[in-house]
Amino acid sequence: MTEEAGPRIQGEKRRATDAEARALASAVRLRILRLCYSEPLTNKELAQRLGRNPATVLHHVRTLVDTGFLEAQPARRGTRGSREVPYLATGKSWLMDIDDRTPPARDPMLAAFLEEVAAVGERRLSSSRLGLRLAPDDLAEFRARLHGLLDEFARRPVDPRAERWSLYLGMHPEA
Repeated sequence: MTEEAGPRIQGEKRRATDAEARALASAVRLRILRLCYSEPLTNKELAQRLGRNPATVLHHVRTLVDTGFLEAQPARRGTRGSREVPYLATGKSWLMDIDDRTPPARDPMLAAFLEEVAAVGERRLSSSRLGLRLAPDDLAEFRARLHGLLDEFARRPVDPRAERWSLYLGMHPEA
């Protein structure tokens, strides 16, 4: 039997509020959510892992807490006795529908993915590419089935002993 840890995604997708959509429109905030998905991290730990200034990271953490994407966990004592607050992702971001919003100039999900790949190195990236010709009904079915598979895995309990993986999926019509 596996030990469960981390958030369990529950509920249906819904339209994001403007504040929620703005919170998810940042590659840094998306990376923070990914880092805090299965283990609580402090602002200092996040800043170190992201290679960013702690004050800048704190701004992003506060935005994610204020919109319910991160939850503060019980405070703990740091190495020098200081009070540290770790944060854990709630899984709420998976439930947000922001597809009908005006997209930002640069896709924050793609930017976050590229930063993460750069951090681990392209040699560790497993990728594939596929061209399809799909009628409108087939495209709708393809998207629904693909999203269903992703949703099924996103809602599984987190096994703290399992290896961590990230997935980015992008689709576009061909020119």
